[in-house]
Amino acid sequence: MTNQFADQVRDAGVVGAGGGGFPAHVKLAASADTVIVNGAECEPLLHKDAAMMEQRADELVRGLLLVVEAVGAKEAVIGIKEKNAEAVKACEAACEGTMARVHLLGDFYPAGDEFDLVYEVTGKLIPAAGLPKDVGCLVSNVESLINMALAVDGKPVIRKTLTIAGAVAEPFTAEVPVGVSYRDLIAMAGGVTVPDPVLMHGGMMMGRLGEDLDEPVTKTSSGIIVLDRTHPIMVRKMQPLKYMDAIGKSACDQCRYCTELCPRYLLGYDIEPHQVMRSLSFTSSGDERYSEWAALCCACGLCTLFACPEALFPKEACDSAKDRLREKGFQWTGASPTEPHPMREGRKTPTKRLMAKLDILEYDRPAPVRTVDFVPKQLVLPLKQHAGAPAEAKVSVGQKVSEGELIAAPAPKNLGAIIHAPLAGVIEAVSDSSLVLSVG
Repeated sequence: MTNQFADQVRDAGVVGAGGGGFPAHVKLAASADTVIVNGAECEPLLHKDAAMMEQRADELVRGLLLVVEAVGAKEAVIGIKEKNAEAVKACEAACEGTMARVHLLGDFYPAGDEFDLVYEVTGKLIPAAGLPKDVGCLVSNVESLINMALAVDGKPVIRKTLTIAGAVAEPFTAEVPVGVSYRDLIAMAGGVTVPDPVLMHGGMMMGRLGEDLDEPVTKTSSGIIVLDRTHPIMVRKMQPLKYMDAIGKSACDQCRYCTELCPRYLLGYDIEPHQVMRSLSFTSSGDERYSEWAALCCACGLCTLFACPEALFPKEACDSAKDRLREKGFQWTGASPTEPHPMREGRKTPTKRLMAKLDILEYDRPAPVRTVDFVPKQLVLPLKQHAGAPAEAKVSVGQKVSEGELIAAPAPKNLGAIIHAPLAGVIEAVSDSSLVLSVG
């Protein structure tokens, strides 16, 4: 069963749908005591996981139990924020009569960080620089598990559920074909409500800034938040790194708020962003030592966008430090935590407080699930929608393809994922980076 299931998941092109894009079939080769569903969905304004748990709880639990069997686990847990009452109700009903159970989470950020989630569910602390498997856990995204259940039915990943939120007339959550443009989806949301829209892909905190409305939806998309270019957070995120470092070097007064509110620090890990900020004052000496304080950073962004009273950029300093450490081949050899910080519970960041600090409370509106009947004229399908090497095109220009047909696949022995045609059509263009499908 295990090998057959892994093959079905591979053949369906299932990847980590939460953003990482790791090919799901590879994870099934592991063994684990506990399989945890990451239903925390802690990025403000995004609601697609909650919607999927409400409407597709049976498929979620089916996928969860298939993974449990594949990795030999003894426990199956769905982590959901208690505030998502309908999702909790649906998942509890789907778990009845099975080994699976629901674990309620608080409404704080970043509840979806794997280290935080594993601790909340099991009470275990993942070793520093380790993985959930090091404490017998396998963590998977809601949509990934649903896609694994569908893979057993022979259905490939050709559609994506995501939320369109922020400065649009009618926010919504929907399942759409992979490859559709955000411009089309924004039009379905009634258009933008600001003069100069910019996109945050995947959330305000850990998301990626984007200015191209024609960028396509991929297997790892979770949603976009539309804001005006003049919004304070967008202005901050658009600053060049050189400016971020310069203002940090001149203005950081070592107050430690970035460290004291860091969720990994509060779990007991040796991560101290204020020490990394201190390293900005060093040039030819000291830089390597202090940058080690960034090695365990999860890039959640709380230090930059919530904790720092001077609106500096410790997260970005940590990102740069981690890049330097990777270049040097640095391997963490420090101690692992044995217990969380005694003030952890009192220092968790409530989502509402975070949204107030981000100045996005006006956009905290429902994004109801909508059935999308719109058929796009064209789909753009990047050949790298996953961790690993890009897939290689298996089609040529002018070729007719049917919905669900294999159109790209990784080279033998390469880490990657298969790509299927989301809709029937004709291959309009083939390049090293993408395929263009004319629909119809």
